[in-house]
Amino acid sequence: MQIIQSRRRFLAGLSAAGTASLVGVQQSLPAEPPPETTSVRLAKIRGICIAPQYVAEELLYAEGFAEVRYVMTETAAGQSDAVASGQVDFTLNFAAPLVVTMDAGGPIAVLAGVHPGCFELFGNENIRGIRDLKGKSVGVQALGSSPHVFLTGMAAYVGLDPLKDINWVTSPSIKPMTLFTRGEIDAFLGFPPEPQELRAQNVGHVVINSAVDRPWSQYFCCMLAGNADFVHNNPIATKRVVRAILKATDLCVSEPQRVARQIVDDGFTANYDYALQTMTDVPYNKWREYDPEDTIRFYALRLQEAGMIRSGPQKIIADRTDWRFLNELKRELKT
Repeated sequence: MQIIQSRRRFLAGLSAAGTASLVGVQQSLPAEPPPETTSVRLAKIRGICIAPQYVAEELLYAEGFAEVRYVMTETAAGQSDAVASGQVDFTLNFAAPLVVTMDAGGPIAVLAGVHPGCFELFGNENIRGIRDLKGKSVGVQALGSSPHVFLTGMAAYVGLDPLKDINWVTSPSIKPMTLFTRGEIDAFLGFPPEPQELRAQNVGHVVINSAVDRPWSQYFCCMLAGNADFVHNNPIATKRVVRAILKATDLCVSEPQRVARQIVDDGFTANYDYALQTMTDVPYNKWREYDPEDTIRFYALRLQEAGMIRSGPQKIIADRTDWRFLNELKRELKT
């Protein structure tokens, strides 16, 4: 009961200025029928860049859902697999791992882009750019994990051969950040709250920040994806999920302190300062500006160059994306 009351206070306490800018600020259009299902499952991971997903729960109740559940999954490939298998219905996930799963035939529909940057490449004094990774040791939790997929695409983009030029160091038990702080690897790709922790410890330096460094900052990092069967069978419910997530994304911009406090109070992360820094560092305000199709095209090309997928960008876009809900909400926002 305490958590429910906390969420209600969170939404009730939103300022008028903050709520006025939210997408589809009306609870639902007068002619919009109720959702086909009143139950929805979302992924829960150890990262907090997908904060809109965590603060959307009460917004989903307002959209007509009676049951909202969070299912613990692994990040990136784990999230994509969970959506494809039907373990969860929706999640915010990194674009590149979504492309890999979709290329393999996973029944996923990408519905919207949410924010363009949260990952940061940290290196030691020998790493000043992506090309400096040649011959160096780079830590990833596992091959196929989101850092591995992203760094593979980044390396291919600057002309490296990710298979031959980089010494990938994996450990199922020790986090790459721990190996980096010990000086046992040269670089690793971190996601919030890892970059915030490293800056607080003054360990290493940022080589690439996807929130500000081109070309990565020009494309979405996290995108909203749904199980393709759920989307096909429940279009009204899907639109309501998209609207709730985008409202929550706006809250990360208009009320960062409240969002940071909420995700700490609800147990999604432990450190309020790191959570608040994430809310202010991640450009959550870009979802209206960028074209999500450009992101799928960009990462599909990078991964095709690296030999990680076989399908071309246009096939993936045609078969595995559905922008109608996003486009409808954008039109409603203009009226």
